[in-house]
Amino acid sequence: MIDPHPSPLIALGTQDGYFSHRPKEKVRTDSNNENSVPKDFENVDNSNFAPRTQQRKHQPESAKKPPGRQKERLQRKLEPQEKGQGQGRPFLGKGPKEALPPRESAAANSSRGKDPPRPPHARRGGGSSRETQDDRPPRCDISGKEAISALSRSKSRHCRQEIGETYCQHKLGLLMPERVTRLCPLEGKATKNVQWDEDSVEYLPANPVRIAFVLVVHGRASRQLQRMFKAIYHKDHFYYIHVDKRSNYLHRQVLQFAGQYGNVRVTPWRMATIWGGASLLATYLQSMRDLLEMTDWPWDFFINLSAADYPIRTNDQLVAFLSRYRDMNFLKSHGRDNARFIRKQGLDRLFLECDAHMWRLGDRRIPEGISVDGGSDWFLLNRKFVEYVTFSTDDLVTKMKQFYAYTLLPAESFFHTVLENSPHCDTMVDNNLRVTNWNRKLGCKCQYKHIVDWCGCSPNDFKPQDFHRFQTARPTFFARKFEAVVNQEIIGQLDYYLYGNYPAGTPGLRAYWENVYEEPDGVHSLSDVALSLYHAFARLGLRRAEASLHTDVENSCRYYPMGHPASVHLYFLADRFQGFLVKHHATNLAVSKLETLETWVMPKKVFKIASPPSDFGRLQFSEVGTDWDAKERLFRNFGSLLGPMDEPVGMQKWGKGPNVTVTVIWVDPVNVIAATYDILIESTAEFTHYKPPLNLPLRPGVWTVKILHHWVPVAETKFLVAPLTFSNRQPIKPEEALKLHNGPPRSAYMEQSFQSLNPVLSLPISPAQVEQAARHAASTGAALEGWLDSLVGGMWTAMDVCATGPTACPVMQTCSQTAWSSFSPDPKSELGAVKPDGRLR
Repeated sequence: MIDPHPSPLIALGTQDGYFSHRPKEKVRTDSNNENSVPKDFENVDNSNFAPRTQQRKHQPESAKKPPGRQKERLQRKLEPQEKGQGQGRPFLGKGPKEALPPRESAAANSSRGKDPPRPPHARRGGGSSRETQDDRPPRCDISGKEAISALSRSKSRHCRQEIGETYCQHKLGLLMPERVTRLCPLEGKATKNVQWDEDSVEYLPANPVRIAFVLVVHGRASRQLQRMFKAIYHKDHFYYIHVDKRSNYLHRQVLQFAGQYGNVRVTPWRMATIWGGASLLATYLQSMRDLLEMTDWPWDFFINLSAADYPIRTNDQLVAFLSRYRDMNFLKSHGRDNARFIRKQGLDRLFLECDAHMWRLGDRRIPEGISVDGGSDWFLLNRKFVEYVTFSTDDLVTKMKQFYAYTLLPAESFFHTVLENSPHCDTMVDNNLRVTNWNRKLGCKCQYKHIVDWCGCSPNDFKPQDFHRFQTARPTFFARKFEAVVNQEIIGQLDYYLYGNYPAGTPGLRAYWENVYEEPDGVHSLSDVALSLYHAFARLGLRRAEASLHTDVENSCRYYPMGHPASVHLYFLADRFQGFLVKHHATNLAVSKLETLETWVMPKKVFKIASPPSDFGRLQFSEVGTDWDAKERLFRNFGSLLGPMDEPVGMQKWGKGPNVTVTVIWVDPVNVIAATYDILIESTAEFTHYKPPLNLPLRPGVWTVKILHHWVPVAETKFLVAPLTFSNRQPIKPEEALKLHNGPPRSAYMEQSFQSLNPVLSLPISPAQVEQAARHAASTGAALEGWLDSLVGGMWTAMDVCATGPTACPVMQTCSQTAWSSFSPDPKSELGAVKPDGRLR
């Protein structure tokens, strides 16, 4: 049969669904080398960085101009009319005699100060005013292509000024130390071997070590954090928690539980740390200073953990081991050729962090006189070495803080390098006592290029099939990463292995709840798509309450919605997404009183195998969404909440079989064929994903993605593009609604029209359907809400409704007595009183 359409061939042959022209990496077994940069780094192009926005599909005009003219314009950007914050020569951390600007002294000199520590590149006190400093044009000709690229992509005047200042200081030789004094009396690298005896816990030392656990956390996974905290807690240790400046919900939750325990404190300052950024090292150094100034906390070891960590041995075993090696420092080194490590890690490049981005500004030289080392940024350091790193003003520590203030992934190298070259060099153990789930094939996708001018890797989440990796003879006490939204079963397995099963009948063990919105966050924190759909979910719940809960005699279960949703949770059961839980206010019309309810909405099944089924058996599943995570192979936009301005991705999951080519067809709600393309599926492919470059806005309604093999239908999946009832968190205006809800101009989603395929696929375009779509697009107010609600009702089911407090509806259950509500019991994550053995778990 002749191919009736000119579909482009999208070769998605690799297992992870990336285009076949990308460099393929050889399959390697996990060596536990703990670096965040690809092993096949030499094959990755780190030279060109597109503008940071991902929405633009065409090259900006500025990129097409000759370099000379672009450079002139960038110089003009830094002219005196721009006012930002001036920058000078920074240091990471503070020496004991270093003078601080008045507003910073509280945080630096007291653990109870309110201001954050100075960011790594903040100007130290100087004679001229800030405005004068900011108005100063760069002191040199900015000619490096990387610095020019950074200037063209940076968003704020402050950041551009900082880039210019830093580049010029470096060019003038004022920024980087040329030579550093090595203070280690030994030749070469000294690493100590340690032995681990599982039975040693039976012989607890007379003077057991006490540990300062520093938890550096972000995001919204408060219940996973509490479960991990519960597993590591003991009354004899100390817990210092830093919550990212942008994670206000988590900060509120942490403050709430930290207040219950005398040996738990929360940093009074907060930083916004980014992957690979200098801010993470600044956070560790400030935490160390704070801990050393807490005279009532006599700790012996510093351990850093995140919410994605979990213990794989007990607290008693950890204490027995560290007490035996109390003079050692435990860091994992890269274990490879040093020159290659320096190149791979970007240590010979100058980086600057500003605007929550790590900008690459050019090359630099490694200081002479020392050996540079590095590996994992997860470590256990003894108090003597932490004191040295924090308070020493010797040549090594001072210059290393200066050098690493402008370094990518500094926490992966700073402590290693200082330790190896310091008087403490004979205390290094090349083991950070962790198991990390590195899968370079999946984890090294340059997924951080939007925040760092480099290619980076991230570990995968552990799954139940990985449990055997925790039972190793090597001394290891923690593992990472774990994510309950990806797989909670493995966390349960570890928890039961360490501390035994919960009693039979304990509720909530297979359930997981994660908050995505809470009222104190402010409605401004939500997208218009999320806000529109959360409101629709609440109304769906009220309709269920009215239809199924009231009795024949009285109708005291009729409600009228009031205000914005109060909170929203993701709900999982047995590691399957079960939908959203929306807490919302409504007036009970029978008694005219306000009640607070929680509605559970679940997405309907939208993937359907063709009938009659084709003889093509490789396709297992297909889904459309946004925020595709190629590492964990799932959409991070749970529930696929999509609006007219979103750029959807089509994903397919495959079983093994012969190489095949399939055709994918995207059909909009009025049967306009928006896109069609062929995908080559190699025999070993497991997942493919592709984002067709569709013109926006997408027409609201239910879309269909069809998959065909030799033009025989194999399967189809549907997804909802929701019309918006809000624009900038305000009720949408008629002109905005018409602009967003009418589809792209002339219904042309791509330059090429696929209209000739409609008869081939039996997809007629009905004039009545088109007219109805036009009427919908012009609707606002109650009519628009009604349209959205009918669409949502076709794709989502209101499973249940409960009341969080008093209710006049006699058959409405209380949320705390259900198994599904975010108010229902969750003993595995709840924190109670300290038990007689000093533990919580």
